[in-house]
Amino acid sequence: MSVRHISKRFGAVLANDDVSLDIRAGTVHGIVGENGAGKSTLMSVLYGFYSADSGEVAVFGQPARIHNAHDAITYGIGMVHQHFMLVDSLSALDNVMLGAEPGLWLGRAEQQVRVELEHLMDSTGLRVALDTVVSDLPVGDRQRLEILKALYRGARILILDEPTAVLTPQETEQLFGVLRLLRSQGTTIVLITHKLKEVMGLCDAVTVMRGGRVVHETLIADTSVEALAEAMVGRKVQMGRVDGGRSAGEVLLQAEGLAWRDEWGVARLQDVALQLRAGEIVGVAGVSGNGQSELLEVLCGLRAPQSGSLTLLGQTFQPAHWLDPEQARHLGLAHVPEDRQARAMVMEFMAWESSVLGYEALPAYSRGGWMRHQRMRGDTARLMEQFDVRPRNCDLKSASFSGGNQQKLVLARELGQSPKVLLVGQPTRGVDIGAIEFIYAQLRQLRDAGCALLVVSSELDEILALADRVVVMCQGRITGELPIEQCSEAKLGLLMTGQAVEQTAEQMVEQTVSEAVEAQPAP
Repeated sequence: MSVRHISKRFGAVLANDDVSLDIRAGTVHGIVGENGAGKSTLMSVLYGFYSADSGEVAVFGQPARIHNAHDAITYGIGMVHQHFMLVDSLSALDNVMLGAEPGLWLGRAEQQVRVELEHLMDSTGLRVALDTVVSDLPVGDRQRLEILKALYRGARILILDEPTAVLTPQETEQLFGVLRLLRSQGTTIVLITHKLKEVMGLCDAVTVMRGGRVVHETLIADTSVEALAEAMVGRKVQMGRVDGGRSAGEVLLQAEGLAWRDEWGVARLQDVALQLRAGEIVGVAGVSGNGQSELLEVLCGLRAPQSGSLTLLGQTFQPAHWLDPEQARHLGLAHVPEDRQARAMVMEFMAWESSVLGYEALPAYSRGGWMRHQRMRGDTARLMEQFDVRPRNCDLKSASFSGGNQQKLVLARELGQSPKVLLVGQPTRGVDIGAIEFIYAQLRQLRDAGCALLVVSSELDEILALADRVVVMCQGRITGELPIEQCSEAKLGLLMTGQAVEQTAEQMVEQTVSEAVEAQPAP
């Protein structure tokens, strides 16, 4: 596939500015850049969601006129979007068939599609339970279904927009195994991502976009994470650990014996005890699904545990009279949820409405029962400038912003209240590398001002870069707690499995004994 001189403007915003690039058949080609760099716009042009203002596209050497998604599919282009295009109430099989029924007789068509999909699943390793309703499928299975849907429609070029943004590390590795197999079978894959380690580990070549233009193209063998990061942002980026900060102070939040079972009786939290101190970032590491999400929801008041207690800024709560989110905000606890679209924003609200969500009753925004809309809009504009939310238009719907810019808007709202305790789930999910650096700096600044922070992240690099102390969760329990000086990916990885906890403890005891023996003076 080749793209020549593509330009696309949205009003005053030039999203694609004379973009040209070549993607070799049978390779994995990465497209990277900051939020708002024009990556998704370019891919939407290639898939027919947008029509380019100027420029040309060629597919397998032939000129391609792509005016809509049907045209793209005809040319063998398929796209898997960051937010899946599936009907939750239909089965996986029905979603594949939808709009591509092979005949008038639905029963006969369904059997034909099922046979073809079974063959496709056998050849690609993309296994999905075809008769399961999509709403009951795990996130990884939904993504596999999207890829199956594209391949069933004849895709020979597969565009993936932030495919690992909502996947666990295990699901990510499974996905990459499938993509490598598809590449070996001749499928061309275009990968849009912010995760440069993934680009280095999977892609054959990469194109960097900045400000709507192509600024760098290279083979993976000829580049590095540092070089790509600098090309994306236009300057050197500090992503590692920054030592500093003051010593931890008083305990602002203390949880004891937290236990919570879901509606099926499965224990999601088991005897969890935790302290958050002023001037400290505590990182929570663990494989996704081991109780981290439930811990955040219990601590912020979204759900009450069956047992345990919580003391927040001097007030103690028991299960019968648990903290609620309004009380939490009043006491000075802020929360950045893991799922920004389901928990943190209303997609149909304008940006200025989402930016005050939960704080609209504050005196600054409400007087005598009347909302002070101009004050809300003014504060939103200031926060959008401070947090580099693009585009800087507070009257756009929340759904109109990219995932990374939605995340920055939520962070701006919560950090802008100068909380005493901050709970953050997946702080940089879907955020570009320049914004990650900025978010890290904001979290450290809040810590240095005396805030107590709890950061849950599925990225070990992120935990190691941010945390002063790390707790590890496995199967709803805290299986280890270490100061950052004693942390390594290997040690945390062992604790995350749960199987190596006792062995790790024994090794630590043996090391302590050995060091004590060595410290004894010679006779």
